[in-house]
Amino acid sequence: MINAHCPLLGFVAFSGTGKTTLLQQLIPLLKQEGLNIGMIKHAHHHFDIDIPGKDSYELRKAGADQVLVASQKRWALITETPDSDVDPDLQQMVNALEQPRLDLILVEGFKHVSFPKIELHRPSLNQPLLFPDDKDIIAIATDTALPVETTLPVLDLNNPESFFIFIHEQLLK
Repeated sequence: MINAHCPLLGFVAFSGTGKTTLLQQLIPLLKQEGLNIGMIKHAHHHFDIDIPGKDSYELRKAGADQVLVASQKRWALITETPDSDVDPDLQQMVNALEQPRLDLILVEGFKHVSFPKIELHRPSLNQPLLFPDDKDIIAIATDTALPVETTLPVLDLNNPESFFIFIHEQLLK
């Protein structure tokens, strides 16, 4: 199980289910309550947050293994891991956050890691459910009736407020 100094909650589903869309709607609701939110997103592909032509990009491409870009309003650390052939370690990613500044850590993805998760499921996508085989799923969100019975809480996938209420009741009491 992943260790964190504040509540940690994952959102897992097959690609195209709407994890990012939901989180884009949920995070502002949590911020309205004055909560400081940490966010970790798993990417299954190469990605780049830096812009070609900018100094930080050029310095990284010149061979810097880590580049920290800082301004008055934000900072970002870019770490190269060219020799890695495995997914990032979620515990290491959680440890990289400034946890004392956070009230809640949300995680998108990392569905094969043991930590509390909400499964998002759209039966119209014809993907299997994850919860029967994943003991760490604490709730299911769907846009229609589930094809199987469950004792887990079922949330409305199209209603971010239902997630907000669930998080407050289950994690932030």
